[in-house]
Amino acid sequence: MVSYTVPTVKDITVPETLLKKQKAAAKTEAELKAQEAEKKKALVAKRKEIAARTKKYYQEYRQAEQAIAKARKEAKKNGEYFVPAENKLVFVVRIRGINNIPPKPRKVLQLFRLLQINNGVFIRLNKATSEMLQLIQPYVAYGYPNLSTIRELIYKRGYAKVNKQRIPIYDNEVIEAALGKYGIASVEDLIHEIYTVGPHFKEANNFLWPFKLSNPTGGWNSRKFNHFIQGGDFGNREHFINPLVKAMN
Repeated sequence: MVSYTVPTVKDITVPETLLKKQKAAAKTEAELKAQEAEKKKALVAKRKEIAARTKKYYQEYRQAEQAIAKARKEAKKNGEYFVPAENKLVFVVRIRGINNIPPKPRKVLQLFRLLQINNGVFIRLNKATSEMLQLIQPYVAYGYPNLSTIRELIYKRGYAKVNKQRIPIYDNEVIEAALGKYGIASVEDLIHEIYTVGPHFKEANNFLWPFKLSNPTGGWNSRKFNHFIQGGDFGNREHFINPLVKAMN
């Protein structure tokens, strides 16, 4: 009988090409793991930075409220009148359709991106925009939004305009990709820029798609086409815009 020896694993020679492939694969895997670890580390650092900035914003808001309360108290104590600083921001909601709108108001509504009923936008108040608001006053309701209203609008109804498309703000990365070069990298950064009408308000505001609101709870006033001070709905509501937005949000 012819005898033969069964080769063991040690006796089998692995081809050199296969060894090279295995080494390359192991190197690639190690590099990917290192990149993933760096990415996680950077993400943790970024979250800490955002949290620190958010905390700073809240301190600013609190200090500003305390300063106003103190000034109001001192004015009352001295028998004087407290005159608050002029508002720099309004929130405008379109309340009427396209019927019987003259060309000039129609153009202003287009410039403000108020293309549909119940669309809402933030507007920086200056001489030019104040005059434009007067032109479209019968077709809109507007007023001075507080921090709570701005935050609720952006968190609940906020959509981004990216490449002329309306996309949900599902992550801070959406904001950072568009506004990171302006130092706006999170939702709280965006809220702060809008609320304070910061140096990059224009970019931040254009990043936001016009808000699509619902009809207010209980519907519009029966005298919708009268001015707000006459018991209607249109025109400047000042701080009373906040309960209206809450009813529409």
